Order: sequence, then C-alpha cells, then structure tokens
Amino acid sequence: MGSTFSQPWREMPKNNRGNLDYVKKYQPRNVDVQHLRVLLHGPVGAGKSSFINSVDSVLQGEITGRALTDGNLVEGSFTKKYKNYKITRQSDPNSHYCVSFNDIVGLEENRGVHVDDIILALKGHVRDGYKFNPLSPLNEGDEGYNPSPNLQDRVHVLVSVIPADGAVMITDEMVNKMRKIRRAASDMGIPQLAIITKGDKACPAVNENVENLYKSKYLKQKVDELCVTVGIPLNCIFLVKNYDVVPNIKDNVDAPILCALRQIISFGERFLNDQQNNM
Repeated sequence: MGSTFSQPWREMPKNNRGNLDYVKKYQPRNVDVQHLRVLLHGPVGAGKSSFINSVDSVLQGEITGRALTDGNLVEGSFTKKYKNYKITRQSDPNSHYCVSFNDIVGLEENRGVHVDDIILALKGHVRDGYKFNPLSPLNEGDEGYNPSPNLQDRVHVLVSVIPADGAVMITDEMVNKMRKIRRAASDMGIPQLAIITKGDKACPAVNENVENLYKSKYLKQKVDELCVTVGIPLNCIFLVKNYDVVPNIKDNVDAPILCALRQIISFGERFLNDQQNNM
C-alpha cells in the first residue's frame, strides 16, 4: 500500500501563489450570483466537512475548524443540517470570498440522506438550515422547502468526496446512489468533480511525505477505480490531504487543495456563464 512510482503519474501541484490569487480575486461575472455554490456529497466520514475546513484554513493562512467533524462513524453522519459555509476575507471581516460550500448528510447503505433530497438541493429547493429527516425526504410545502429558487439558490458545482483509507465501505448501493445524483446533475448541466481524501491515512508513503500523493501506486489505483465505478473522468479527480491532523499551514498541503479549488471555480464559472447566455 505504501509503494510509489519513480515518477509522478500526474504533476504534483506547486503554483500556490497563482492559484491562491485566482481564488481570492474570483468574482462571478453573472450579476444574478454573489457567490459560487459548491455542493459536497459522498459517504459518511469521507472528509467533506474537513475539506471545507481545509479550504478555510488555506484562505485564512491558519488552521480553522468551522465545519464540525466527528471521527465516530458508528453513529452515522455528524452533519445533520443543510448549511452553507461562506469564507470570510482576511482583509475585511464583513465580506466573504465568492465561493461557498454546502455540506450535506453523508450517504449510507440504509440510512443517511435521501438521494431525492440531494437532487432537490441541486435545484435550489432546500433552504439553508433544513434538518434532514432520514425517514422521509423533503416534500413541497414542508418547512425547509424553497418553492421558487433563483440561480443563487441552486448548486453550481457538484463535488463527490471519496475517502481513500477504506474506513468506509463503499457498497454497490452507495455507488448507485452517487450515479443517480450525478445523472440528475448532468441533466441540469451542473459540472462535476471528485476529490479523494485521506490519502495520507491510506498510503504510508504519502503520510511520510505529501509530495508522494501523485506517486502513490495505491492512490493511482483508487483514482482508476473511481473513474470506472462512478464515471468521473480522470482529469476531474483530485487528491488532497485535509488539515484534520496537520497542526500548521504547509505549502505542500495547500497546493493540492488550491489546485482542486481553482478547478472547481473554473468549472462553476463556465456553468454560470452558460446560464446567463441562455437567458
């Protein structure tokens, strides 16, 4: 599990300053949108909330922990509500960067979030703060249902978050749920990417040195598997090491996070431009 190729099978991201400046300066050109809305979905314990914290940490330049996480997977998803996370600008505590993240209850075999709820969220029908009911999906007329979503309410990028460490068994049923969500997003024209987390927990070589992310034979195998099982193209799958165990900001941990974030924004901006052009 810890073996590596002599050369990386994809170039390890290094251009921190360029990507950081791109993210910090980004503003949607579509006048109907104040911030790009990114929806993270995936199995319980995949590292969705940790990725939000990692992005926040990179942009703030210090470790943060706004999106609460929990290592106890027995009790199911720690995230219970549909919450939108905006990231405050360092230069002005009253303003935010123009990309925000929605965390959602994790997918599970026989519990967790309903696929129908995620599809409603994609369309903008789920209000911020709605508490998901594992026994019943959200219906029109329920509290928490937004009957008239605008473009800002809708999801602009869908990101599948998958753990590499094997602590969560991704069953055929969960793969089918993810495929159903992806098909719905495709029908809406929503761009999609995937992030594989916990490579450092899965591969000793990466745990030793994050520079081995794209040299790891095990992680290359995980990327290839995800491409086949969920159907996400190889160039839309990114590896990151979250800031859940790293105590201090480090350039080589920042770089893969910023690389993925820049691609998320780039895809989302094209989607928003398409919406404007179709009006």
